Amino acid sequence: MPRETRRFIPPKPKVCPFCAEGVREIDYKNVEVLQRFLSSTGKIKPRQRTGVCAKHQRRLSTALKRARHLALLPFTPDHIRWSGGVGISE
Repeated sequence: MPRETRRFIPPKPKVCPFCAEGVREIDYKNVEVLQRFLSSTGKIKPRQRTGVCAKHQRRLSTALKRARHLALLPFTPDHIRWSGGVGISE
């Protein structure tokens, strides 16, 4: 049987999106940007998956926690279901 020959394709280096844009401060009120870094279960995505550098990952987690505390972002998927006043007046 012939062996499969696979070509080695080196992985592309990930570039921090915040360093690329020159962002100094991550705004906790910018929900559209912050939602990209949350999983569908509401967890913070790891650096290996998002490509964020260590400095910005620390600032990103602080901004996400602040947004959660002010109810701009959900803590869990259950909070997504209950947001918007659906089911509150039962």
